[in-house]
Amino acid sequence: MTTHQVELVIPNLGDFSDVEIIEVLVEPGDEVAIEESLITLETDKASMDVPSTHAGKVRALKIKVGDKVNSGDVMLTLDATELVESESTVVLDIEVQKAILAAATPTPTPTSAPTQTPTPTAEVVREPQTGETHSAQLVVIGSGPGGYTAAFRAADLGLQVILVERYPVIGGVCLNVGCIPSKALLHAARVIDDAAAMADHGVRFGKPKIDALALRGWKNKVVARLTGGLTQLAKQRKVTVIHGVAKFASPNRLVLDSGDAIDFEHCIIAAGSESAELPGTPDDPRIVDSTGALELDPLPMRMLVVGGGIIGLELACVYSALGTKVSVVELTDVLMPGTDPDLVRPFRKIIDKRYESIMLDTKVIGMLATVPGIEVVFEGKNAPAQEVYDRVLISIGRRANGDKLDCEKAGVNVDQGGIIPVNKQMQTNVPHIFAIGDLVAGPMLAHKASHEAKVAAEVAAGQKSAFDARTIPSVAYTDPEIAWVGLTETDAKRGGISYEETKFPWAASGRALSLGRDEGFTKLLFDKATGRVIGGGIVGPNAGDLIAEVGLAIEMGADATDIGRTIHPHPTLSETIAFAAEAYDGTLTDLYMPKKR
Repeated sequence: MTTHQVELVIPNLGDFSDVEIIEVLVEPGDEVAIEESLITLETDKASMDVPSTHAGKVRALKIKVGDKVNSGDVMLTLDATELVESESTVVLDIEVQKAILAAATPTPTPTSAPTQTPTPTAEVVREPQTGETHSAQLVVIGSGPGGYTAAFRAADLGLQVILVERYPVIGGVCLNVGCIPSKALLHAARVIDDAAAMADHGVRFGKPKIDALALRGWKNKVVARLTGGLTQLAKQRKVTVIHGVAKFASPNRLVLDSGDAIDFEHCIIAAGSESAELPGTPDDPRIVDSTGALELDPLPMRMLVVGGGIIGLELACVYSALGTKVSVVELTDVLMPGTDPDLVRPFRKIIDKRYESIMLDTKVIGMLATVPGIEVVFEGKNAPAQEVYDRVLISIGRRANGDKLDCEKAGVNVDQGGIIPVNKQMQTNVPHIFAIGDLVAGPMLAHKASHEAKVAAEVAAGQKSAFDARTIPSVAYTDPEIAWVGLTETDAKRGGISYEETKFPWAASGRALSLGRDEGFTKLLFDKATGRVIGGGIVGPNAGDLIAEVGLAIEMGADATDIGRTIHPHPTLSETIAFAAEAYDGTLTDLYMPKKR
């Protein structure tokens, strides 16, 4: 096999310049494959790995850790062992490579777009030319967990797929500015809280020094690894990714804001949702939604979270651990409305001590941006007249994007809330157009969207498939975590459904005691007539990981004996599920809980 010496250069970095190299992943003599990471770059916004555009042996490095580089700078020379056309920029001549970089223009980021990582050259050169018309057997609008799952599943089934994403980086809200970055920051918060808690047990650490920029950089690096992985998966499946805002022009055509068009046989709408706005809110950078709150820029002394739902309370946990004085205001009389009160109670007991204030049954009736901060006026029985905060997070829910796509031009029905009605095959009233995720009925959860996505893709490919989940788990990644699945006691009482409940306190769990976290519990709900488990809730560390077993039990139609006689490892938190089942069966020996029936 012949070899060709090539110079590999830094790809297009968009608006970034003098970007620092924080890691060099190869050495002279290393064999590298196409798309294998060579170096890691870091800006004040994010980190990104730069992949190889050739396969071969590294001849010489032209850079080192700490160097500041720009688009077109030479990274290394390579003895290329093969020439393979790919969707990446693959050229032999350095001047050709630089010419391509000079001609490429980064995609402009809307003001509401999430912070973007530098965009690899491959993403730029795949941008369509203005006025171009594409065609596909299936087009998917939106590249979040629902969108990319639908696109990849359809491609696996042999369909020619185009995936349309409005932002320069695929992954949607969840990967870029939602589930993933928030969980990274929540992990940091938990480490801080756990370290502080060990002081009572003889292990004392100094006060943590918070470098918000470094923490944000780590969070962005986590995001970049996942979104980069999605880009690679799209290439492997030959899914064409086009960046732009798509709207319907007819039942079989989309138009993009670039002037391009896409003709399709089938379409899956996975355009997600966006944060709901609070009317009358001043336009001020100190007032943020969940996307802005993830930037930690800068860390405020005092912060108000408007809305006591899951998203707001998760971010409240982050900021509180990082040293901010947090207050929460909620319009209803409970936190996490709709969640069983007993599940929220241990969490509430903890945050009552940590947070500056929790104002329930309280309404925000006005905000004023001033030099000292954001003046907030409240209305409620026990609320203060007004307070001044350095940061205000608006987290009052999300609104579906179904009414932002000109669906009426395709004949697709959309309700006033942006929700698109679908059947069990995820088909809209126009059978070849599907909708999934946040813009169809049900909880706005990534794991629900990904399951709906597979159904839609399979039906589009001609298979028989239906979305028939018995239950969908919900998790609040607060500290402690709160998770539930299936029937809740709140819903059972509202619907007059007969059930029996058993609850195992973590104060009797050896594993929970060894973790110093005995505030939690595991409860199961059983159908009185059949004895089968129909619901469950867990509060405590890692509740989100534990709840899956209860969900599987419901799907499988398991009863208490099935769960109790499944041998669980000891000592673990997972065995609290078995103990709760044994309590219902009357076979529990770890506590004295005689069988009631």
